[in-house]
Amino acid sequence: MNQKEIKNPWTTLSGEEKYENRWIQVTEYQVLNPSGGKGIYGKVHFRNKAIGVIPVDHEGNTWLVGQFRYTLNEFQWEIPEGGAPLSEDPLDAAKRELQEETGITAKKWTRIARLHTSNSVTDEEGFLFLAEDLEYGVNNLEETEADLKVWKLPLQEAIDMVMRGEITDSLSVIGLLTLGRLKKI
Repeated sequence: MNQKEIKNPWTTLSGEEKYENRWIQVTEYQVLNPSGGKGIYGKVHFRNKAIGVIPVDHEGNTWLVGQFRYTLNEFQWEIPEGGAPLSEDPLDAAKRELQEETGITAKKWTRIARLHTSNSVTDEEGFLFLAEDLEYGVNNLEETEADLKVWKLPLQEAIDMVMRGEITDSLSVIGLLTLGRLKKI
């Protein structure tokens, strides 16, 4: 079935911006739901797209980055990732994020996934890349990443961490499991 041919069953009556900063815009909509009932719907619009990178060397190792995530109030391991302006090419952003967080550059790039991070409340779009044929240099951390930890480990161990619930970031989970499936790990 062609998804573009399916008619939107929701009716938007009005919308009001409730909050805005340089990263997000929150809008509350008055709606009629698919059954015709009145309700509200909140939408978080991201001003950036989500970018994630899984670097893999010739020995099957990858790199995770760890940092304290303010929204969760806990330390998290995840793949190198970040945001890119909506107008920026996702691959260019992936190259920048990998170098910024790990110091790694890659000669071979493969896009492994396009996704929406939480389509029930946001329109954020994400892109995941595999980076191979790696070269190593010095990272260039942003101000918010001053405490960033970088960890080299076997790709299989990172996938096992997902399966044990030790990695919960959506880009990391989707990226690592997708790559595991593609590489038949």
